[in-house]
Amino acid sequence: MSVETGPVHPASAPRDPAAGSRAVLPADVVRRAPKALLHDHLDGGLRPQTIVELAAETGYGKLPTTDAEELGRWFVEAADSGSLVRYLETFAHTVGVMQTPEALARVASECAQDLAADGVVYAEVRFAPELHVERGLALTEVVEAVLAGFREGEAAAAAAGNSIRVGTLLTAMRTAARSREIAELVVVYRDRGVVGFDIAGAEAGFPPSRHQDAFDYLRGESCHITIHAGEAFGLPSIHEAVAFCGCDRLGHGVRIVDDITIEPDGSATLGRLARYVRDQRIPLEMCPTSNIQTGAAPSYAEHPIGLLTRLRFRVTVNTDNRLMSGTSMSREFLALSEAFGWGLDDMRWVTINALKSAFIPFDERLALIEQVVKPRYAALAAETL
Repeated sequence: MSVETGPVHPASAPRDPAAGSRAVLPADVVRRAPKALLHDHLDGGLRPQTIVELAAETGYGKLPTTDAEELGRWFVEAADSGSLVRYLETFAHTVGVMQTPEALARVASECAQDLAADGVVYAEVRFAPELHVERGLALTEVVEAVLAGFREGEAAAAAAGNSIRVGTLLTAMRTAARSREIAELVVVYRDRGVVGFDIAGAEAGFPPSRHQDAFDYLRGESCHITIHAGEAFGLPSIHEAVAFCGCDRLGHGVRIVDDITIEPDGSATLGRLARYVRDQRIPLEMCPTSNIQTGAAPSYAEHPIGLLTRLRFRVTVNTDNRLMSGTSMSREFLALSEAFGWGLDDMRWVTINALKSAFIPFDERLALIEQVVKPRYAALAAETL
């Protein structure tokens, strides 16, 4: 066991909210601050108007409403309902309209533009190619359409004065049996915009080790791996992802707190798994709003991100599904600023954490940190003095 002697709050990490209150950051400052996003689902971030238009173009007739404003509210309400059936239904509709090359490219382009307009300078957006073949597309056609869309979106964002770089993660569904096939696609397209591999879907009953062949193959090809683990299930899922599958990052990972005991004096005792995750600097792709929706956390103020930042885990902040959660990176940071008193220094710390953990080459990560993130945060800090 590893025992903390007490909460430690170095200047480079978010401070304990109990140490003193701070004003909530202004929304405009948060929006303009450069951000890095590692966990965002392409099929969870569509514009409601785009869904309506694509449904009409492709003949998809199952939407609950064709009024874009009402549809946007429906997605958030369904995700908030507490019903897994209703939550999964939301993705049936977004995936349902993403079955042609044109639709996939449009959604990817708009994704890049929307993130850039919110101040995101680097994003890794994931999608499951196997979910977009209902109308006969080959997996390669799906991937190429999305990659083309991201490049188009990057160019449009730059023309609007919002620079962004988007990397793509290919996701295999843990409830299916195509993970090796998707892993091979990662290798084929890794020099064309695909930066890593992911598995997603129901955790309980579908441990990551079911896809061991895919993980062994990817490690042999020196590819990056992130795994949805420790969201709905718990420590066994995290343990398998780390010990057997060799993940570079943990998607969500909030249940790592189940291996941390807070002692009566306020110190924290870390179990072996929690200690290993922290010591190895395995990044946690935390998605506060989404975690509250799914019941992984009761509120922002009680979200494990507060404890985990104070214990110096490599925490990152993410959106998960912007449409279903009615969120953005700015909204996530505003909620954390209100809950924990986070300021610009804390945003900067988490953003650098994310870029250190990105699946692009070291020199490219360093350039984003030194040439984009640090100068822009310094300018914002000077502006708000």
